[in-house]
Amino acid sequence: MTFIEPYLHHYGLFALFVIIYLESLGAPLPGESALIGASLLAADGQLSIGGIFFVVVCAAVLGDSTGYLIGRFGGRALILRYGRFIGMTEDRQKWIEGLYERRGAWVVVGARFVVILRQLNGIAAGSMGMRWPPFFAANLVGGLLWATVWTIGPYMFGDVIAERLHLTLH
Repeated sequence: MTFIEPYLHHYGLFALFVIIYLESLGAPLPGESALIGASLLAADGQLSIGGIFFVVVCAAVLGDSTGYLIGRFGGRALILRYGRFIGMTEDRQKWIEGLYERRGAWVVVGARFVVILRQLNGIAAGSMGMRWPPFFAANLVGGLLWATVWTIGPYMFGDVIAERLHLTLH
């Protein structure tokens, strides 16, 4: 929070958008921490909670969608060429493809709530050949749910969280 707070103060919702977008695209950034920090600032009246929610949903969905396109148009070739270096055997790849065929929407929604999976979500779905319409629908639902939990929760319980973390919101 102390690392991210100056960026949120100086650049506001733009900084939040960039962090969430890049994290959803696959960059190892503290998106969830930035979202919680922004929500705590909103609880203190320093940012708009509605603006935060809108920006986060847009950034999350756009980031995952960009990752999907990267995976769809380049991921398969990379997996075939370099997959063996990260343990992606042909059997494992077929199992993951089957998982996306059977339960792809659930995987995309659920991955939004798990660190690392959140970053690789779109790229993996595109690489595994998940169709665009179900991916986009699940991506939107996952983004809305994730934004709701991490925007409204800290906003509503900001004082309790700040007290537990020994933060000063004012």
